Amino acid sequence: MVPCPAWRKATLEPGLKPALSWRPQTPPTCREREMSDRRIRFAATTVTSPPAIADVRPGPTPARARDERLDFFRGITMFIIFIAHMPGNSWNGFIPARFGFSSGAELFVFCSGLASAIAFGGTFARHGMSIGTARIIHRIWQVYWAELCLVLALITLAAASDAIFGLDILRAQFGPLLTEPGRALLGIVTLTWQPDLLDILPMYIAILAMVPVMIGARRLHPLAPFVISLSLYAAVWSAGLNLPGNPWTGSGWFLNPFAWQALFFIGFAIRMKWLPVPRLAAPKLMLACAIFVAASVPLSFWVILERWPELNGVRDLFFGPQEKTDLHPLRIAHFLALAYLVVSLIEPWRAKLGQGAGRVISQIGQQSLATFLASVVLARFGATLAELAGGSEIAVAAINIAAFAALYAVARTVRWFMQSPWKATTQAPVSLQRALEVPFHVDCPTCMLMRSAN
Repeated sequence: MVPCPAWRKATLEPGLKPALSWRPQTPPTCREREMSDRRIRFAATTVTSPPAIADVRPGPTPARARDERLDFFRGITMFIIFIAHMPGNSWNGFIPARFGFSSGAELFVFCSGLASAIAFGGTFARHGMSIGTARIIHRIWQVYWAELCLVLALITLAAASDAIFGLDILRAQFGPLLTEPGRALLGIVTLTWQPDLLDILPMYIAILAMVPVMIGARRLHPLAPFVISLSLYAAVWSAGLNLPGNPWTGSGWFLNPFAWQALFFIGFAIRMKWLPVPRLAAPKLMLACAIFVAASVPLSFWVILERWPELNGVRDLFFGPQEKTDLHPLRIAHFLALAYLVVSLIEPWRAKLGQGAGRVISQIGQQSLATFLASVVLARFGATLAELAGGSEIAVAAINIAAFAALYAVARTVRWFMQSPWKATTQAPVSLQRALEVPFHVDCPTCMLMRSAN
């Protein structure tokens, strides 16, 4: 049998491969090549996709639309968390919590509700309850290990500071771990012991576990999730509902998830369009919110309270010792009023939040879990440095600025890793059609006979 000259030409042309042969050890004959081409043409007629099979590559998944306001305020929250978690930080006297009833914790939880609706709401809508619940469980698993790693990192940092600088931080921050290590470790793993300032992520885990319940309740009745949320919140204030948070004192979680879920699901419901949102910059509503927010300043700002101590008694008439743990209703009202004012005021400049310094802050907010973990570790480390420096204002300012820069570096680094740069873009292979487009030679008698036979 005589090999087809077209095959010989294909083997000599760079970048082209000969047609597939049923006898790879010997060159294909024209008959074999024709039969192969017939099969390929038949397959091409049954496929609705474009014929250049190898050139058809799946495009990138469309990016989920981001709300620049959400990223921006989550970035602001990371700065507040760092300042509030650093003992001896003089800037702590000027964070939002010092000028009103609510604090950065409310901002964190509300933004978490909005972000959870964006991240998980679509999964429930597209794939149903089982897949949506699975994704929630996966996220809970991630945050749980993040919490354990955070505690371990802080224990290691405290031990290293004691060994290097001769301090006694480990005993001050994790005393039970030294006196009753077994009980302390069990409490850390089961989240039944939350050392100081390490209670935000456990609260987030507990609230995330309620998301499938609320989604399922919504499918039963539009008002069902609100009934559940209000019932849990009422049980906190009427029956003291909480989870165990300290095996030695018997106290509950410092941030009671059954109370804080109310604010979380307000944000969640707004994003899911379960709750109507008032029109921004409505004059009467703006005035009412402004009056309420302004009235809270004399009862909150430490400068005024030191000048007129009797105002502390007025504040005590409204708030008790559990105001933050159980999220007092006035704290919710204050945050919502303040949020409405701020969002209304920045609306004309909304598009600029992702530019300049706003872009830096937004990038920190986009990697909220990583930057939160970094902010807590940096706060503890910054407190040690400030103590060694004598607590001077210059040292505190330098530490704060360096920590802010470090948070930005963490956000950029995490974003770089999430883009998987090690997955280099490969050159697209030559299309199957091009590889097979080897023309019959007009001077090949066998080819001419086969073509005329068709």
